[in-house]
Amino acid sequence: MAVAPLSQQEIEDRLAELPGWSLEGDRIARSYRLGSHSAATAMVVHIAQVQEELDHHSELTLGYNTVSLTMNTHSVGGAVTEKDFELARRVEDLAPGHGAH
Repeated sequence: MAVAPLSQQEIEDRLAELPGWSLEGDRIARSYRLGSHSAATAMVVHIAQVQEELDHHSELTLGYNTVSLTMNTHSVGGAVTEKDFELARRVEDLAPGHGAH
């Protein structure tokens, strides 16, 4: 199945279903604050596993007790696609208490 860039309206509609996520330039983004560095590190490992499963990878940053992601789809010129929202939904599913931003 070919991956196509989403329109601005499609991006806004999908973001409305994912509280905490936003459009930053040509990427969707979210940060999570966790209770400790160990919890943040564990979340990064879980996100990496999901990324491998989906064969879709984000920019992923580990801070002291934070995890930040930004993503778009490189194979369509760096546009936001449904693949990005699929990954975002999977990250939300594994975030402790659906995270705090």
